[in-house]
Amino acid sequence: MAKYISAPAYPDHMPVDISFIFENERPAGKHGFLRADGEVFRFEDGTEGRFWGVNFNGAANFPDHDYAEKVARRLSQAGCNIVRFHQLDAEWHTPNLFSFTRGKRLADTRSLDPRSLERLDYLIYCLKEEGIYIYLDMLTYRKFKSGDGVPHADELAIRARPYSITNRHLIELQKEFCTQIWTHYNPYTKLEYKDDPVFVMTEITNETDLFTFPVCETEGEPGFWYGNEVRRMFGEWLAEKGIDYDWEHCSLKENTQPVVDFKTDVTMRYYREMYAHLRQIGVKIPVTGTNWSKTPSVVLSQREMDFTDDHDYFYDWRWGEEDKFCAHRRITETETVMPQMAYMRLCGKPHFCSEWDMPWPNAYRAEGPVYYAAVCALQGWSGMTIHTYAYGTRLDKMEILGKEASSSTIGGIAYREGIFSTWNDPAKFGLFYHCAMLVRRGDLMPAVKKIGMKITDPYVRRISLQKSAMEVHRLVTVPDGEEDSECDAMMTDFDSISREDPCEIVSDNGQFRRDIKKKLGFVDTPRTKIL
Repeated sequence: MAKYISAPAYPDHMPVDISFIFENERPAGKHGFLRADGEVFRFEDGTEGRFWGVNFNGAANFPDHDYAEKVARRLSQAGCNIVRFHQLDAEWHTPNLFSFTRGKRLADTRSLDPRSLERLDYLIYCLKEEGIYIYLDMLTYRKFKSGDGVPHADELAIRARPYSITNRHLIELQKEFCTQIWTHYNPYTKLEYKDDPVFVMTEITNETDLFTFPVCETEGEPGFWYGNEVRRMFGEWLAEKGIDYDWEHCSLKENTQPVVDFKTDVTMRYYREMYAHLRQIGVKIPVTGTNWSKTPSVVLSQREMDFTDDHDYFYDWRWGEEDKFCAHRRITETETVMPQMAYMRLCGKPHFCSEWDMPWPNAYRAEGPVYYAAVCALQGWSGMTIHTYAYGTRLDKMEILGKEASSSTIGGIAYREGIFSTWNDPAKFGLFYHCAMLVRRGDLMPAVKKIGMKITDPYVRRISLQKSAMEVHRLVTVPDGEEDSECDAMMTDFDSISREDPCEIVSDNGQFRRDIKKKLGFVDTPRTKIL
């Protein structure tokens, strides 16, 4: 006979409450504003900032008051101390920042809906009372409109990627939005957002860069007007640098040095301008540029930001015409899971992962939370937020894992409430207790040895060193011309570290181990044991 205690995942509370472990951390902000201090975050009183939590997506950021109180308490019970407010500007879900209800389509996106803001304000207040901090996104899914004064607005993708980096008017609209949101007064906390230490991090733009999203070069195709503008900018940049190059006929997709250097320089100018604006309006917290590392050039363009951020997913979706499933891949049977994360971690800066997941319907997804938390702690990163807690607030109506929202809702990806929503998945959210203690309490210690990694080619991403050392030592990227005196060794991104047994990965502090042949993973510390 099976013996167990029934512990359903109700939307208003967790089956086990570990909030007492962190009860001295309430309210959020009691330690002052967060700062970057070398490769860690510290609050003003010297307390190190370590975070474990979730993303709220779309309408989940605008709950009614009753739900706001319950969800804040539930997150606290699970050990979470951070929520990333993501996709607040997405018009595919309501409420959003620009519209509280579905109805007449908005002519522009230059005004924030006061009803949406009121809901957001109260959610912030409830999270703060429970000791939960906030990572606030800026530009994520905004769809610019002709009423915004944007030419050819209907041809632009979400967040106008990649032209939100290059076009002057689009940049000014972003600055206007930043001013609106950060100087907004919250009547519940009695503070403007910029003056509230509950906010700990922000990014300038979500998953946008000039390397991953190519500039349109074909006349007649959507975005050509903006692509032509970028080409003219390239010509002006070459003249400014005194470089002779055929800018009128070259491809802006090629990885030649002038093209890559131009894209990197333009990106860094954009970051500097947005960063300066945030500081000018009074934003005090750490700021990053974007949050993925598709190429080394994207990484290197973050050098002047306060911290680095990256996204990582472990899935193998096979969604065809008849069959829709995830190939059941196990973390424990592969060499490495998130090698690109080591690329994005620049020396001398804190690192945070604002999106990760091993989504449904992976039968081995319970490996995900403890693995990601263990590597986060081993690397000495400052924390992680799983991609989605939920897309909405009527969770009492969404009891089934894998419940379909649409076959192709957002960006061509078949997002489903149960694919990315984790609030009622015992294989993921049910393990957050252990993850919170691994990361927040420091149950798993950082690796002893620190290796600096030099990028050999800014145009090509190699993962040799990350594959062999990611779960053994701490890794940081050291740009050319920079040094890190704390590194125990310097290597390149095509180097690798040999192991006695190629099937066994053991951290240099002995607290983390994976046996690829036996398909087993272990965390073995004085306070936490995981198999």
